[in-house]
Amino acid sequence: MSTSKVSRHLLYNASRIAMNSSVTEFILLGLTQDAGKQKAVFGVFLILYLSTLSGNFLIVVTIKISKTLGSPMYFFLFYLSFADACFSTTTAPRLIVDALAQKKTISYNECMTQVFAAHFFGCMEILVLILMAFDRYVAICKPLQYTTIMNRHVCSVLVILAWVGSCIHSSAQIFLALRLPFCGPNVIDHYFCDLQPLLKLACMDTYVTNLLVVSNSGAICTVSFIIPLTSYVVILYSLRNHSAEGRRKALSTCTSHFIVVVLFFGPCIFIYTRPPTTFPIDKTVAVFYTIGTPLLNPLIYTLRNMEVKKAMKKLWCSKV
Repeated sequence: MSTSKVSRHLLYNASRIAMNSSVTEFILLGLTQDAGKQKAVFGVFLILYLSTLSGNFLIVVTIKISKTLGSPMYFFLFYLSFADACFSTTTAPRLIVDALAQKKTISYNECMTQVFAAHFFGCMEILVLILMAFDRYVAICKPLQYTTIMNRHVCSVLVILAWVGSCIHSSAQIFLALRLPFCGPNVIDHYFCDLQPLLKLACMDTYVTNLLVVSNSGAICTVSFIIPLTSYVVILYSLRNHSAEGRRKALSTCTSHFIVVVLFFGPCIFIYTRPPTTFPIDKTVAVFYTIGTPLLNPLIYTLRNMEVKKAMKKLWCSKV
C-alpha cells in the first residue's frame, strides 16, 4: 500500500474515533507562556527553520546536479537532507505560527497527522544514518568489494526499504495514538503532538500502550544507535593497517557521521526509552532533535567535507 493511501486510511480512522470522543481539538502550550518570550521564539525559530530549509535544499540540489558527487555516500546524504527538511517541517511551522497566535489549537485529525509525519520522517532519518554507517564500513573495511557491494541498484533498494520501514513504524505509532480515548483535558504541554504528551491526556490505563511505544520507538532508537556505533568501532580498529593519509581521510568522514549520530540519537533515546513520565527539559530536548539536528546536519557535512564544499563552490559560482 502506498504512503498516500496509508495516510488517507489513517485519517479516515482518526475521523471515526474523533466522532466517539468528546475531544475534537487540542491546545498546544508551546515552549513558553510568556508573551515577550513568545515573540523571541517566533523570531529565533523562524530564522532557524529557514536556515534548515536553505541548508538542506542546497545539499539536495548540489548532489542532484553535481557530477562529482555520485558515490553512494552522497546518494544517501541526498535522502538524509531531504528527510531533515521534511522532519523539521512537521513541527517548526506550527511552533512558529503558535508563538504569535492567540488561540493555539490543533484539531484531532491534524494532531494525528503530525504524529504520523513526525515519526515517518524521523524514522527515515534514522534508517538513512544506518545506511551511511554501513556504506562507510564497506568503503573502509572492504575497499576492493566496495563498488560491487554498494552499486546503484543496491543503494536504491536500501533506500526503498528505508521508506517502507518508516511507513511501518509510523503506522504502528499512529495505530496506538488512534486507540487512545480523550474525554477530559485537552491541553498538551508541548509544541507538537506526540505520543508521550497524548498518553497523559488519555482517559484509560496507558501502561500497556507505553510499553508498546517503548518497544517500538525506544527499541528503534537504541538499536539504531548501537549499529552505527559498532560499525565505527570496527572501522577504527581496521584503520591501523591504513596509511597515515588514509587514516586521516577516513577519520574525517567518520567523525562527521558520528557527530550526527550522537546529536540525533541521544535526545531520541532520552525521550522514548523511559516510563510514562515527563520532565521540564523534555521540550528543550525535543527542540534539539526536531529542529536543531536538521539544522546542524548540513553544516557538519559541508564544513567537514572538502568534496561537498568544492562541488558547491564550482556549481553555484558557475550559476552566478
